[in-house]
Amino acid sequence: MSFDRDTSDVKNWMNMFRWVVKLIRDDYGVAEEKLTRHAHIETDIGLDVEQVEEVLEIISTAFSIRFPPGTLDEVVKFEEVCMLAAWLHGLYKRPEFLGAEFVAKAASLNPRAQAE
Repeated sequence: MSFDRDTSDVKNWMNMFRWVVKLIRDDYGVAEEKLTRHAHIETDIGLDVEQVEEVLEIISTAFSIRFPPGTLDEVVKFEEVCMLAAWLHGLYKRPEFLGAEFVAKAASLNPRAQAE
């Protein structure tokens, strides 16, 4: 598992999506075909909760962002993780699927995220 990955090409949420696909494919051996935008994190990708938490930790370290407690209760699909990470990094508008309380927590932890 690599915590030191180049992030210089990540300029928008789709670049973030591609970066996370490569991370999960390379570090966890998940077939790229499973890593679709609409894949459900808990059922379609094949990672257990601890592995998903490791992925969030790697993303957090690589992009200097902080996922609030309860992140895995807010995101269901693979693309939602990527959109959330892109928003926290300041590369994407606030995703509409996030609850107001979660948005407030996330924005307070990540100055680059826009609360509105």
